[in-house]
Amino acid sequence: MKPKSSKLGVGDWVEIRSKDEILRTLDGDGCIDGMPFMPEMFAFCGKKFQVYKRAHKTCDTIFPVRGRRVDHAVHLETRCDGSAHGGCQASCLLFWKDVWLKPVSLSSTAAIEIDTALTDSSSALTACRESDVWACTTAKTSGPEPVYVCQATRLPYATTDLEWWDIRQYIEDYRSGNVGLWKILCGAVYFLYYATSKAGIGLGRPMRWFYDTFYPLWRGAPFPRRHGTIPEAEATPAKALELRPGELVRIKPYKEILNTLNTRDRNRGLYFDAEEVPYCGGTYRVLKRVTKIIHEKTGKMLEMKTPCFILDSVICQSRYSECRLFCPRSIYSYWREIWLERVEPKPLAAAQEMKPVGSRYEPTSSTR
Repeated sequence: MKPKSSKLGVGDWVEIRSKDEILRTLDGDGCIDGMPFMPEMFAFCGKKFQVYKRAHKTCDTIFPVRGRRVDHAVHLETRCDGSAHGGCQASCLLFWKDVWLKPVSLSSTAAIEIDTALTDSSSALTACRESDVWACTTAKTSGPEPVYVCQATRLPYATTDLEWWDIRQYIEDYRSGNVGLWKILCGAVYFLYYATSKAGIGLGRPMRWFYDTFYPLWRGAPFPRRHGTIPEAEATPAKALELRPGELVRIKPYKEILNTLNTRDRNRGLYFDAEEVPYCGGTYRVLKRVTKIIHEKTGKMLEMKTPCFILDSVICQSRYSECRLFCPRSIYSYWREIWLERVEPKPLAAAQEMKPVGSRYEPTSSTR
């Protein structure tokens, strides 16, 4: 079946349609094609943004992690603030269906196609009210503990199968502007290298040594698939820095972080993912302290026993997971304080250097 991709590409300007226009596209559950429009998104109506990524694919983190195809959708520089979902602090990147947007910089033909889709979808649905969108933030069968419904919890049902070997997705990654040719080439080389090192022919250890010795030549990161050193039955260490939003922190080297992980690569239950390795040794600003997030599989709120932090611009780039390679979802990575070290001694001064933009902070200058 031919993919139903968005006509929009990275850098295109769009205007988010009015609340009334968007409500006309939604069914009784506040969705289109299974994708919910969430109350947090109303705040962006009428505003203009550039397309951040074409959301032609995504990663499903509910069932065994896998890639999924998304029809007619993009990501803008807009994140959910959790205000309608119990104060969830995950700050997920929002999905925007084409019919919720007015193209500003597209050709007239492409713009007409999207406007036609809006008319077609509106005529097929009964009117949805704003109150309906709010009511659909929790499951109708919720008990005393609310079961939240959001774009992240509904992804498996708003998407279709996408196998990792479907080469069309990588062609679209490049043509849409999502991923550059060099990054695609590096991804292909890494997976060939990784598969060879695991082939059981005695090459694993020397190949990892070669990788760790020469990765600076291609501006890469250390081999990202090593394991922690602490036995699983033992407690992993913790450290409290009392970090605040706006502070500068340095992420510790990968080798030091491995010493805080158990053999399942966890610290106090939090998994350290291979996608975090390229950021090790870098300096970034603290975006927020995270104490609760919605569990995407159950829809229930998780309260963290040990808080973690998200850092500005430190996101999953899906470089090392073949089933979701180059996923554009850009989920924030979670960091334990023991993996970080404070750079600035004056948190208030650091906070004053930040300016709020939507649901995220932007540094006044690059901190990489």
